Amino acid sequence: MVEITAALVKELRQETGAGMMDCKKALEEAGGDKEKAIMILRQRGVAIAGRKASRTAREGLVGSLISEDGRVGVLVEVNCETDFVARNESFRALLDHLLRAVMESGPGWEDKARELVVSKIAEIGENVVFRRHMRYELQGTGLIASYIHLGGKIGVLVEVGCRRSEIAGSDAFRAVVKDITLQVAAGNPPYLRREDVPPEVLQQEKALYAEQAGKKPAHIVEKIVSGKLEKFYSQVCLLEQAYVRDPALSLQDWLAAQAGQLGDELLVRRFTRFQVGV
Repeated sequence: MVEITAALVKELRQETGAGMMDCKKALEEAGGDKEKAIMILRQRGVAIAGRKASRTAREGLVGSLISEDGRVGVLVEVNCETDFVARNESFRALLDHLLRAVMESGPGWEDKARELVVSKIAEIGENVVFRRHMRYELQGTGLIASYIHLGGKIGVLVEVGCRRSEIAGSDAFRAVVKDITLQVAAGNPPYLRREDVPPEVLQQEKALYAEQAGKKPAHIVEKIVSGKLEKFYSQVCLLEQAYVRDPALSLQDWLAAQAGQLGDELLVRRFTRFQVGV
């Protein structure tokens, strides 16, 4: 019988993250062959993942990664069962690995991501879910930026455009983009502009406001519905929300003022906001 040394068990544990006893048993089954032991642990990880997949994973973290030139950005949410695990360095390491995988998006990256998750389930004994991800590549001149709030409970990814490359590289422009990420985090807008609101959503809102108006004359009801729709837009559309640092201004008005100071045209192209468990 092949002797399973403590050094070999430790080496396997460092490579796989599995528990000491699991590593020892896998090595015994593999006759001391480390590569075979790794495969055994992976197979067991899949089995463990299958058993735990039905368990609710509502805790977790949102993370972001931006390329050095600001032209590529990714946002990832990974869920687990308890906040204790979410605060564990091992879980944070998984998030970092998944961020890099999405950033690179090389051949087979999704399979690699699944392997990482399965291995982590086997290691920590909780259900882990790679819930969602977003990857932006800059469309023209501008900047991609992110903001992580509440220790990873909320994450934001935005792309803001301009016309001049010298503006895109300026600290002033970066400050504007940073404020927009803060706005998205705080305001939680589902849409960028009013034109993005689906017609069926508008119809539901109009019907609700008309019902609330009661049996008033038609022209009065129309005015009431119109006024409430304006308030609705100011709540759900990023550009029409009150600017967090100066509620007297809409974000669009503030952005126009910043564009005037920078001497360029500024445009919020898109944004994504992830909130853990929502």
